[in-house]
Amino acid sequence: MTMIQAINSAMDVMMARDPDVVVMGEDVGYFGGVFRATAGLQTKYGKTRAFDTPITEIGIVGVAIGMAAYGLRPVPEIQFADYIYPALDQLVSEAARLRYRSNGDFIAPITVRSPYGGGIFGGQTHSQSPEGIFTHVSGIKTVIPSTPYDAKGLLIAAIEDNDPVLFLEPKRIYNGPFDGHYDRPSRNWSAHPAGAVPEGHYRIELGKAATVRAGEAVTVLCYGTMVHVVEATVEAMGVDAEIIDLRTLVPLDIAAIEASVQKTGRCMIVHEATRTSGFGAELSALVQERCFYHLEAPIARVTGFDTPYPHSLEWAYFPGPVRIREALTKLLKD
Repeated sequence: MTMIQAINSAMDVMMARDPDVVVMGEDVGYFGGVFRATAGLQTKYGKTRAFDTPITEIGIVGVAIGMAAYGLRPVPEIQFADYIYPALDQLVSEAARLRYRSNGDFIAPITVRSPYGGGIFGGQTHSQSPEGIFTHVSGIKTVIPSTPYDAKGLLIAAIEDNDPVLFLEPKRIYNGPFDGHYDRPSRNWSAHPAGAVPEGHYRIELGKAATVRAGEAVTVLCYGTMVHVVEATVEAMGVDAEIIDLRTLVPLDIAAIEASVQKTGRCMIVHEATRTSGFGAELSALVQERCFYHLEAPIARVTGFDTPYPHSLEWAYFPGPVRIREALTKLLKD
């Protein structure tokens, strides 16, 4: 399966298993979503379980929270992560706090799906990576898959979770992983081991990282599209790097990070979002606090730049092979 097909399969499986699961959002019903992630669900389950909404993100999320408090398990789609900001108050002030403020009488089991990151030349309003905003909010879980297999298992786990989950989908790898040149698919997911996705129900526990590549010289922490870029770069360099795909940022698999960094003695963090106050800053602080006496060099970060998202210079903005190679070379010399 491609990642799009795996995400569609996850919703299909959960809608078949649980009549309380409903899919909602702009163009997700009849049209099947801008990226076709919800294709066929309305035909199969009807207009009351897979339905279109007005163009109002605050309304989509607000209604979903009310549905969740009533007992349903809504899976609202925000068409692009850049559009999520009008719904920020509902997510932060209502969804994240509902269980606590009601002393457990109400829960908000909503899974907000949204394509995120660059790769389609969408510019400033279709390419942002806002995960750092939500990892700061207590009560919201943040998930970012990097393969079709993980996407399906993590999405099923998110829908079954009783707390609100922000499920960010790297649209750049919806249809295939990318090679080190970072500007074209290197292979179709169907020919890639990570593209092998079971048809039925399975779940991947939230909060468990994956070791993509074992190594002894340096630990590279990454997620989403960056997993594939890092892997291609490391393989081209011949570096004995251990690549950790975080998969979920909240909850975070701190034990896996700690074990890897203590083994290698070096750590590099790679993410697409802007550098300042990005999630890499939190990772750097955690590694420093827990692994200081094992570190043989300063922690390195390779990230997007602290600029508005550039349309025409999109490929320069991405952390690509050149910047990753330079950072790794310096880190291994320190």
